[in-house]
Amino acid sequence: MRHRVDGRLFGRTANQRKALLKGLVTSLIEHERIETTVAKAKETRKIAEKIITLGIRGDLHSKRLAFSYLSNRATVSKLFSEIAPRLAGRNGGYLRLLHTRNRVNDSAPMAVLEFIDYEELRKTKEKKTGKKAEKKEPEESG
Repeated sequence: MRHRVDGRLFGRTANQRKALLKGLVTSLIEHERIETTVAKAKETRKIAEKIITLGIRGDLHSKRLAFSYLSNRATVSKLFSEIAPRLAGRNGGYLRLLHTRNRVNDSAPMAVLEFIDYEELRKTKEKKTGKKAEKKEPEESG
């Protein structure tokens, strides 16, 4: 019986499973958007939301706890300096899970896991890079 047994095993040993989820959370914080299977995305979301909450708390103990899980200084620094201030006004629900397609090779359902404000950030980045690109084009042709 599986009464009150939580989490997916992914057909892996505990160490392999921890390494997989650690890598997915690190990639999510680094790139702010990842595509993976639906099951892996749901498990990653559970862990990532807890790590982001540590980032919002922002004290030394939270930094040490986040570093003990992520073990990548650049990722922890990005979490505490960029991501946490953006999401500070929210009480959870920092990530969005969008079902996208079925993978061609094994027909596994795929999903995109991204931050709630990812689209807004992408649009502002496009506007900034678009304006710079327009200014550079006349200079090159002239």
